[in-house]
Amino acid sequence: MHKIIESPIRPPLEHYKQMRAKSPVFFEPRAGSWMVFRYAEAVRVLNDHTTFSSDPRRFEDLPSGMPTMFSILGLDEPRHRKLRTIIHRAFTPRVVEKLAPRISVITHALLDQVQVRGEMDVIQDFAYPLPLTVIAELLGVSVEDRVKFHAWCNTLTTGYQFEDRTSFSQSREESLQALNAYFGEVLKARRAALGDDLISLLLAAEVDGEKLNDEELLEFCLLLLIAGHETTANLLGNAVVCFDTYPDVANQLREDPSLMPGAIEEILRCFPSVASDFRFTTTETTLGGQQIGKYQPILVMVDSANYDEAQFSNADYFDIQRYPNRHLTFGHGIHFCLGAPLARLEARIALPILLERFPDLKAVPAQVVEPIKSPFLAGVKHFYVKTGH
Repeated sequence: MHKIIESPIRPPLEHYKQMRAKSPVFFEPRAGSWMVFRYAEAVRVLNDHTTFSSDPRRFEDLPSGMPTMFSILGLDEPRHRKLRTIIHRAFTPRVVEKLAPRISVITHALLDQVQVRGEMDVIQDFAYPLPLTVIAELLGVSVEDRVKFHAWCNTLTTGYQFEDRTSFSQSREESLQALNAYFGEVLKARRAALGDDLISLLLAAEVDGEKLNDEELLEFCLLLLIAGHETTANLLGNAVVCFDTYPDVANQLREDPSLMPGAIEEILRCFPSVASDFRFTTTETTLGGQQIGKYQPILVMVDSANYDEAQFSNADYFDIQRYPNRHLTFGHGIHFCLGAPLARLEARIALPILLERFPDLKAVPAQVVEPIKSPFLAGVKHFYVKTGH
């Protein structure tokens, strides 16, 4: 167990601690939304889909430029449950587990490319290409199209800033249109000749005689590509930053790889790849002692709730054997992340390979590590390490 020290991926712990104590629910004028800092209120917001909706399209008069989430993320019950059930018929644990050998092969191939150099950018050489390649293979996307996917995904997930809503909306719309057009062509091809990729499985999946329509299929492809790629990339990148910050933890994991699943959960808690989550009120309500009106945006500060002392003992300590570890990084309730099993599998396979192949992995000294500028995701843009080879 280690006291969590200053690092490029550490949330503002002292600020969050003060907010949890004094203003657990606080209106932030810049964001135009209510911010929720404590675990209990966060869980209530994420669980109570009657009062706190995921579907901003239901409401009028939302603040101009507020981001909306597509696909199953932006639906409430009962439609959400129906779509989730259909998707689960195709995106099964067996389908995910079958990816394990390919994840291992892809990881080794990526590390082969950097081994001879003796140095790499963990983000660009490892953390980003691994999940992108895995998801592209899962969806049956061609190799030559994957570079532009990265660019589109990056725009959608890291471009939004409270101070720059207009330009974000424009670039976001362009990327969404490009991805929609691409996957529209992929759907046409799969309908003509089904394969064994996930899109083909989704086309065949049904519940009570109902299948996903083309719009729902397109939106799920976008969700998997964007959420599954960026959040997993940040998980992998944050893990390597964490191993560099706490080298004895890295050595402990090399000696006993069975500790890796617990380490991954603690990395997700302490250095969450998803920093926040959005909801909107459907009616007037009281939360954390605050009266909140109808149609108000709610920003759940996941990276604060994960440090709530009322939920986690020794919350400011990094403990890879922490149990239970009910962090909120993958959400809670009906919107618990569909891609969580895939993200965990990729980390569980790739990180031990990285630690084993590079026992002397160390950060390049004196580098400036710049965090991702996004209110939703948390990670770094680059992280240069010496591999020792």
